[in-house]
Amino acid sequence: MTTKPQLPERSPRTTGAPTALDGLLVVDFTRVVAGPACTQTLADFGARVIKIENPDGGDDTRAYEHAETGGESAAYLSLNRNKQGIALDLSVPEARDVVRDLIRKADVVVENFSSGVMKKFDLDYEAVAPLNPRLVYCSISAYGRTGPFASRPGFDPITQAESGFMSLNGFADGPAVRTGPPIVDMATGMSACNAILLALLARDRLGRGQHVEVALFDVAMAMTGFYGMAYLINGQNPGRFGNSPSGSPTVGVYEASDGPLYMACANDRLYRRLVVEVLKRPDLITDPRFATRKARSENKELLRAAIAEVFASDSLENWMAKMKLANIPVGYLRTVEEGFNAPEARERHRLSRIPHRTAEWVPNVEPPITMSFTAAVDPVAAPLLGEHTEEILRETLGYDQGRITELIRKGALGPAKPGAST
Repeated sequence: MTTKPQLPERSPRTTGAPTALDGLLVVDFTRVVAGPACTQTLADFGARVIKIENPDGGDDTRAYEHAETGGESAAYLSLNRNKQGIALDLSVPEARDVVRDLIRKADVVVENFSSGVMKKFDLDYEAVAPLNPRLVYCSISAYGRTGPFASRPGFDPITQAESGFMSLNGFADGPAVRTGPPIVDMATGMSACNAILLALLARDRLGRGQHVEVALFDVAMAMTGFYGMAYLINGQNPGRFGNSPSGSPTVGVYEASDGPLYMACANDRLYRRLVVEVLKRPDLITDPRFATRKARSENKELLRAAIAEVFASDSLENWMAKMKLANIPVGYLRTVEEGFNAPEARERHRLSRIPHRTAEWVPNVEPPITMSFTAAVDPVAAPLLGEHTEEILRETLGYDQGRITELIRKGALGPAKPGAST
């Protein structure tokens, strides 16, 4: 049986408080995960993000099947908060004219189309930079926009597999395992956001924009971290180690009498504290087999079995209390349901509910960034397909009704009537 969490109304931010990116205009061609994750962060902190979608279905994530409410998927809602939406058919010349008008006014363009798509529409960086020399233009792709692999399609799990990142995940006696959430996509979105902010800082000093690129493969390779660096130093291929890095007997999952915990007791000081103060087994430090880090590593199976036997003798809550008192890093091994209903989530105000046009309200997960002076904006749910089309044409670009009607007649806004403004 599953239970949906009871979500509170969100407390609004201080009236009139500044935002970090106030006045920044972002033209957003992105879809799926990495690109929308990037532009959502910009929107959360005050940028005006105009999401451009094909009128025929829009962002692919709108139809993802995890869950839906009000006709929108969980994936789409989780990645497109605080944006405005306009529907344009880029195959129609008049629609591309609208895009160029937006780019003339923009500070940032973000795109993650397949290689060659923006060039086909004459909207690549080389084509639009003369319209706006201060433009920061960010391209997100699987393998970069140049070189022999630029035309290869690629997705998060493919780059996890090809970069070596996936080979580090799973247990030593099992196959490589991709991460559950699309971690490379999310990290690529963060990297793209960083690249854009770096380029904006450079623009303030140098007076001009630039083209920045972020590739999933590059990010996945970087995320091998010190395991990748160790290979470059010693030539030894790192393997999988499950929940215990390097086979450490004092890092990983243990079972109390009534449930699991995850312990990260990763140095000598913590180990001594664990076995003496918490487990009451000083012999696990005086025994030569366990007296040093090297000895413990050589006898890790014996040590793990001894520790497991002690943990199994008492309840989870008793062990958690003892380990927290001894300042041993430990945590509950929770499901998503348990994590989202945990006191840490509640006390840190991570979850709320926000209004939505077709669903009345939708869940909201707060941005994982806290700023004391320029806090995130009050969240607005992801836009319906084309929801702000007429508003953007009228108020941002100054089009009159005659021109809007002509765009509708030419099919630039798609075959259906554009979404009503809000």
